[in-house]
Amino acid sequence: MQDLNGPTWSQSPLPQTNQLTVSNGDHFDVVIIGSGAGGGTLARVLAPTGLKILVLERGDWLPQEPENWDADAVFQQGRYLSKDIWTDKHGKPFQPGSHYFVGGATKMYGAHHFRLRARDFEELVHVDGISPAWPLRYSDFEPWYQMAEEMYHVHGLRGEDPTEPPASQPYPHAPISHEPRIAKLAEDLRAAGLNPFHAPSGVMLDEANMAFSRCRRCNNCDGFPCLVHAKSDAEVIGIRPALGQATVSLLTRAEVKRLETDPSGRTVQSVHLERDGEPMRVSGDLVVVSCGAANTARLLLMSANDKHPRGLANGSDQVGRNYMFHNSKAAVALSHEPNPTVFQKTISVNDWYFGDADFDFPMGNVQMTGKTRGAIMKGYAPIETFLMPNWSMDKIAEHSLDFWVSTEDLPDPDNRVTITADGAINLSYTPNNQSAADHLWSRLQTLLDRLYLKDHLVERQVYIKNAMGIAAVGHQAGTCRFGTDPSTSVLDVNCKAHELDNLYVVDTSFFPSIGAVNPSLTAIANAIRVGHHLRERLVR
Repeated sequence: MQDLNGPTWSQSPLPQTNQLTVSNGDHFDVVIIGSGAGGGTLARVLAPTGLKILVLERGDWLPQEPENWDADAVFQQGRYLSKDIWTDKHGKPFQPGSHYFVGGATKMYGAHHFRLRARDFEELVHVDGISPAWPLRYSDFEPWYQMAEEMYHVHGLRGEDPTEPPASQPYPHAPISHEPRIAKLAEDLRAAGLNPFHAPSGVMLDEANMAFSRCRRCNNCDGFPCLVHAKSDAEVIGIRPALGQATVSLLTRAEVKRLETDPSGRTVQSVHLERDGEPMRVSGDLVVVSCGAANTARLLLMSANDKHPRGLANGSDQVGRNYMFHNSKAAVALSHEPNPTVFQKTISVNDWYFGDADFDFPMGNVQMTGKTRGAIMKGYAPIETFLMPNWSMDKIAEHSLDFWVSTEDLPDPDNRVTITADGAINLSYTPNNQSAADHLWSRLQTLLDRLYLKDHLVERQVYIKNAMGIAAVGHQAGTCRFGTDPSTSVLDVNCKAHELDNLYVVDTSFFPSIGAVNPSLTAIANAIRVGHHLRERLVR
């Protein structure tokens, strides 16, 4: 395994002007389409090789501005949402929660970095069906997980979570401490027989030396862009350090429209894009697609030709199929006791991940969200809170404990991305495994009622919960699963398209299943894994 040399996130120099400009027809060793958890990480891995690398990002740099930390601007006005309009299986249009910036979706994520459980890589029987085995096992990913945690500055503590898989080393950074109300919650959960653990979080926090810590433990992390670049996102951790190498270029506002192959159909020879409305073409010895599960499928389908009539790399008819995004709920529990916590995302529970004595099927993960305030609650439940001003919602939020409850949704070939006549995404999705999600929510609700009724005999918990519909694309996965059989998968075990010699995919499209924890760390680990494969292939 090779080390990742070159500048780190804290040493990223200003790129040269020629690294941010590209001429029509330019050729590169590697063209990476997308700069998020997959593409941004891959660029960082390949940068020290001296290869000539181009990263294409359809968005621009996300501006550092006061609105970054304005809950009304972010959650109600949707300041950083894309203008995309997709349609559902009934043809009804909706706006997905997509964010197109350097760093991709990681600019807005909560930076929770869980490893999939070891059993997630194996066939698992769920109440609604089968979660299929991966072609590789957890042991194949473990060293890459370790490197991902180091690269993305992950804080945590081994040994607290009974479901955690084996790890070769401790977390690279100490766990983030609980504030008093969350410490009390952890105490209460332990007293109830559960095993709460410090949530693995990727932030540039140094609690022992706060005067020198980039992260300030603020309440503007989960769902916000970080104004001070203290969140371990793919811009800060991936793209900026990669640009420290003069052989790496980045072209923003560059939307790739189509991949063109040579006459044999075995090699991508041109990448067709539009920049600020003007058509351009570039080429690469290798082309890596990392647009997110939905947009990666869209690009491959848009690239159909005589040799690939159903879409590029789609001889198996699997491109776009098996879309997953979790059965998730954002839940706000309101009680008499106030919760003055600022940085709340420090605790998680996996005791029900694989089921319990009363339900012998996997249920999933419980974690905290960022601390809710009025504008955020109105963003989650706009209809229910329409007549309530932000200040009144702020008073309610002072008494909230805020949870994210996540259950695996199972791969279904009919849950799929297709394209409309004008090239827009149609997302046909029918929920599944909802009984497991209901059981998980019931476990949490029953437990909280029991814990917090003991001191307030006439006080009952009040819950505001919002199930995440298909517009919630932050955890999207599937659509280009990897495997050993070209008839049932799109990619091989190195994430190269079975049907092409120079096309790779490194976003969450490759997932055969999604597990019940956030997919970001697995995407990052896989990008590092594929990056080392590409280094061996290209660097002689």
